[in-house]
Amino acid sequence: MIQLNSAIENKQFKLQHLEEKLKPLGYVIGGNWDYDHGYFDYKVNQTVGNYIFLRVPFQAVDGELDQKGVKVEVGRPFLLNHDFQESLDDNILEYNSFMNQFSEPENKDAEVPQEMIAHGQSLVQELEATLLFFPK
Repeated sequence: MIQLNSAIENKQFKLQHLEEKLKPLGYVIGGNWDYDHGYFDYKVNQTVGNYIFLRVPFQAVDGELDQKGVKVEVGRPFLLNHDFQESLDDNILEYNSFMNQFSEPENKDAEVPQEMIAHGQSLVQELEATLLFFPK
């Protein structure tokens, strides 16, 4: 994981505003959200055996994420590299095999290649321009 400094860190926005601005850029709300926090994920790169994401964390400040009009505070963006197994998953739970057909990551926090860091920083600059320099 590589943290990337950003002017959006600690800024507050309505979650709906973030969704309206970030989804057209290719961000999705990651499946690992909870009622008090979550992540916007942008797939930076995919190669055989790994995915690299720019992840933008956020935390609810006045309610829960499923409430209309909830305001969130954005955390420090970071690059995350997931190496995944190319073979069958060795940890299959029978009751969940129909719902979860994906292999466990081989390494949830693999090293981020140096050339991806500059790309991640340019994506953060795009985030800043989108969120800070245009009306909310």
